[in-house]
Amino acid sequence: MRIRVQIVDPEAPLYSGEAEMVFAPAELGEVGITPRHAPLLTRLRPGEVRVRHEGGEDSFFVTGGVLEVQPYAVTILADRAVRSIELDEEEARRARQRAEERLSQKAADFDIAHAEAELAEAVARLRAIERLRKHGVLK
Repeated sequence: MRIRVQIVDPEAPLYSGEAEMVFAPAELGEVGITPRHAPLLTRLRPGEVRVRHEGGEDSFFVTGGVLEVQPYAVTILADRAVRSIELDEEEARRARQRAEERLSQKAADFDIAHAEAELAEAVARLRAIERLRKHGVLK
């Protein structure tokens, strides 16, 4: 049994195909979706979306968005998405450092929620890179 998967970011469709299972970073925790899954609509937090199919597994990084699940279809409307192998580790480290510095300064015009969101996204990028490195996808 297969489930149809579509991952779209504002610029263009990123993935369209059949899968055996999809893993996504839902707002309340990671979800695993198989064919015949109960309908679900939830927000996504920054993290890795993994699409397991007959040929292996594809990995994408989303900064957030919406996940819609129907019994035989998964649609991810990402705020932004890239293939995980395109993640830039050095840029993610710099983004984490910038967010940590902003959180420590707390100026009068400081937007703590925005800085915390930037930090969460940078940390999620680094975790995705670490997982890919552990599985031999990245060096």
